[in-house]
Amino acid sequence: MRYANYVTGALVLFSAMQLAQADTLSVVKNRGYVECGVTTGFAGFSAPDDKGNWKGLDVDMCRAVAAAVLGDASKFKAVPLNSQQRFTALQSGEIDLLARNTTVTQQRDTALGAISAGVNYYDGQGFLVPKSLKVKSAKELDGATVCMQTGTSNENTMADWARANNIHYKPVVIEQFNEVVNAFASGRCDVFTTDASGLASIRISKMQNPDNYVVLPEIISKEPLGPFVRQGDDPWLNIVKWSLYAMIGAEELGITSKNVDEELKSANPNVQRLLGVTPGAGKNMGVDEKWAYNIIKQVGNYGESFERNVGMGSPLKIARGLNAQWTKGGLMYALPVR
Repeated sequence: MRYANYVTGALVLFSAMQLAQADTLSVVKNRGYVECGVTTGFAGFSAPDDKGNWKGLDVDMCRAVAAAVLGDASKFKAVPLNSQQRFTALQSGEIDLLARNTTVTQQRDTALGAISAGVNYYDGQGFLVPKSLKVKSAKELDGATVCMQTGTSNENTMADWARANNIHYKPVVIEQFNEVVNAFASGRCDVFTTDASGLASIRISKMQNPDNYVVLPEIISKEPLGPFVRQGDDPWLNIVKWSLYAMIGAEELGITSKNVDEELKSANPNVQRLLGVTPGAGKNMGVDEKWAYNIIKQVGNYGESFERNVGMGSPLKIARGLNAQWTKGGLMYALPVR
């Protein structure tokens, strides 16, 4: 009987935890800040500066959600997580939002209790090699030693690609990201493979002499990266998803952090709805009608975020490519606010 009572109590506690996690919007409003899962340090995407302030394209996703819900982009806490910790932290309720260069896959979107809230960076797996290796193509890597991080999709992608191209390689799989970088930098392996954006970041921020390394031209996978939330929490999913779309849509409409106040006077009905001049969108999500205005004013539109963090205004100098607006040959396409 005592065992039965224990089991019943455990189930009640588990159900209570599920219920609490299913209302993240209320939890965040009451707490006063967003718990946001980020990397342990990935220049351009999520990394602390010399003053300890977290910055990057993914951090701007955290800031955008804080601005939408709390009216203040600074009201978030960065929770550094490695690849193995990220989904467990989300599942357990340790974080409200995972904004950590995570690829959206069918398995992750269905079987882990998590669900994608959109794509904020279209990427693909590539290869970083020392120029001294004198390799021009990944198809010349037969017999190479390849460094990669465990717990990522890179392992399976590399194995599939190598098998399809009759490439034999020796994997060096390490759990901690910085240890993988150090192994590559010390010459323990010939090649570093991960998402191309990560390679650009590693080359600039981690290699002592960046000019001694080159990213090979092959991209061997599709890696759509974006934020995740818990399944079964639709109001919170709406907040995160539409915070991203607000940034993408603002760029399409020409609304920036600098002109957003002037745009409040715009006669364009799409601008009026996005900025809350015509009310409704905020009420639909349970937040202030100025939710998108606050995002754009405090964080900027998607293009502003991209350029300062990873684009031509940053040390990484990554071209927009697939991350350009759909009107300019890219894949960034915001759903309409109406």
